[in-house]
Amino acid sequence: MIQAIGFLGTIIFFLSYQCKSNKNLFRVQFISYSLYTIHLLMLGAITGGFSYILNTVRSLCLGSKNDFFKGKIMCVIICALQMITLYFTWNGVISILPIIANIATTIGGYTYNGKTIRMVGMLINSPLWIIYNILVGSWAGIMDEIVSEISMIISIVRYGWDNLNEVENL
Repeated sequence: MIQAIGFLGTIIFFLSYQCKSNKNLFRVQFISYSLYTIHLLMLGAITGGFSYILNTVRSLCLGSKNDFFKGKIMCVIICALQMITLYFTWNGVISILPIIANIATTIGGYTYNGKTIRMVGMLINSPLWIIYNILVGSWAGIMDEIVSEISMIISIVRYGWDNLNEVENL
């Protein structure tokens, strides 16, 4: 049951990178992040679970129409909250992995540049989460990151690398 919740999040996250619009990408990822929060907390992966709550908030903010939620100050707030999460959920060095991944993804997301979003996902976020998921026993999380890498590559081929370089004003 726990893995099934995670696998549903995997399917939804895969679909998120097929959204050309960053606004829709963030909205679809919100659903996926919600499922992963439940999945990780049920596994006892507290740092990962709580950091996914912040990912869910980040997706809401990035997909919002509100300028404050889409602004750089909110980016700093979310990154600071990730560090606070690390402090309160510390379970050894393993706890650093999802926090670094999520801070990098937050900064990348707040560039609103599809190319940057995908590069951060492929080179920082997914590799760190794969290691974390192996260590906490999240088979769905491992699959999610592999599928996410594939989905990001498909979106690059589908839309063209240069077409993703535009900064989208949400």
